[in-house]
Amino acid sequence: MNQTLNGEMATTQAGRRGALKVMASVAAASVVPSIALAQGAGKFNLKIAITLPESHPTPVALKAACAEILKESNGRLNIEVYPSGQLGSDTDTLSQVRSGAIDFVCTAGSIYGNLTPTAAINSIAFAFPDYATVWKAMDGDLGNHIRGAFDKVNLVQVGHVFDHGFRQITHSTKPINSPKDLAGMKIRVPATPLWTSMFKGLDASPATVPIGELYTALQTKVVDGQENALPTIDAVKLYEVQKYCSLTSHMWEYFALVGNKKNWNALPEDLRALATKIIDANVSKQRNVHDVLNASLETKLKGQGMQFNRVDTKPFREALQKAGYFAEWQKKFGPETWTILEKYAGKMA
Repeated sequence: MNQTLNGEMATTQAGRRGALKVMASVAAASVVPSIALAQGAGKFNLKIAITLPESHPTPVALKAACAEILKESNGRLNIEVYPSGQLGSDTDTLSQVRSGAIDFVCTAGSIYGNLTPTAAINSIAFAFPDYATVWKAMDGDLGNHIRGAFDKVNLVQVGHVFDHGFRQITHSTKPINSPKDLAGMKIRVPATPLWTSMFKGLDASPATVPIGELYTALQTKVVDGQENALPTIDAVKLYEVQKYCSLTSHMWEYFALVGNKKNWNALPEDLRALATKIIDANVSKQRNVHDVLNASLETKLKGQGMQFNRVDTKPFREALQKAGYFAEWQKKFGPETWTILEKYAGKMA
């Protein structure tokens, strides 16, 4: 498009380059483990860890942003992007960012939610009906609320969030049309409680498999299916091991660039302002690319042999309501966060 490509990828097969091209490459430069070591020369070398393959729209946008930052700062700020889990899993790299060993990680809200639960509020099942609602929320009060949650754990979100897409369910032998089609299904999910509780509420059998091992797990029938956004399904070539794609749009996920607050604040103010401005410009480009991909990938994946069906989501939401899913998460997130979500999503529980 570790744990979600939706944040995850300790290792992965080479991504497709197809319609995507790397918008720019970062000039070669040595990267030091700590920003402090570079300050003497008035130049700063930083690292971004991301588990997505380099052909996915998000690493493409990050690399383009970093190349522009290097140019516009006259070489003062060099940020190197390490895609495909080169620096470790999402959980590992998030831990390294907290310690300052890595400057930034770019991963999914569901991963950040393991550290600061508020960051995963966007992943409540069926919260957002469309992208118009998503961006009102994430560029508005809900996004600001999530940003504040990072501050409380000594991290800093830089720029707005990248689009990681609405997630769809794939299966090797049958389409998913109703909740009963999920009963007993061995479905791979990210290693986060929001996902496992959702699919347990729908009587499926969720299993956590690192994204780098997902292709093999599907190929060997360790799991029957999985759920991810279409750009991820394409990037990891899941069409080779999955026949049916059911357009459930059951969750929407973001990726955010989050840094070590001390390392970020060690940069001169002008460099921080420049980097934020350029990253935001490339966030907008990434959202547009993701939108174009979503519009074209169904046709492309059909050409690869996948069969698509559209799903009435109302029975799924009713099943989750009956299972107590929404009431459980309302209690866990607390009234303040839940109220902000419902400002955009409408009454959920």
